[in-house]
Amino acid sequence: MSEAPPLLRINALVKRYRPDRPPVLDGIDLTLQAREYIAVMGESGVGKSTLLNLLAGLDRPDSGQILFDGIDIGSLSDDDATLLRRQRMGFVFQAFHVLPYLTLMQNVVLPLHLLGVDEAARQSRGAQMLEAVGLLSYAARFPRELSGGEMQRVAIARALVHRPRLVLADEPTGNLDPGTAQTILTLLREQISANGGGGVLITHSHAAAATADRVCLLDGRSLQPIATRDSR
Repeated sequence: MSEAPPLLRINALVKRYRPDRPPVLDGIDLTLQAREYIAVMGESGVGKSTLLNLLAGLDRPDSGQILFDGIDIGSLSDDDATLLRRQRMGFVFQAFHVLPYLTLMQNVVLPLHLLGVDEAARQSRGAQMLEAVGLLSYAARFPRELSGGEMQRVAIARALVHRPRLVLADEPTGNLDPGTAQTILTLLREQISANGGGGVLITHSHAAAATADRVCLLDGRSLQPIATRDSR
């Protein structure tokens, strides 16, 4: 039986912002399989945020290719890239981005609302995700009533409610204490695997990276594996 194609493949990726300066990313390669969760580490300024923006289709490479589920992200129009993000990607950020004027349930089901899912299905799936992150009893509460760790759990539920194929997480535990951070990262990894998708975590934290299946070091010119779960 032939091996399944990777969920995400990056080939010789180059990105520069000024022609008179070296590229921010220069010849980056990466392969991500379904149900795989990787961490990308590196010093400030090496291009981690740039890489995330390119994977999300928010920016375009100068050369090279990003294939996601067989789709060349760099070739998409702005409208098609927006639709791809909405349908197949989930995002978790350090700042939570939970909307303060919506209840927890309303926050979580927002991606489904944008996709045109009917209300009954939204409520059912929203309840499933809130239960998965341990907050179903808080469904009618507002974010102001939550701790930072609880808000990040809401953000994870929202990012995964539409069962995205790819989850992109940018320092999702930077505002949390170590114990809560570990709980959040374990939850994120478990939910990505349960959905059958893949995940990319951008982090400075070795503790956060240790929850991933594979850890890669980005230095602008290469993205090299430095650890796997089997080697730790």
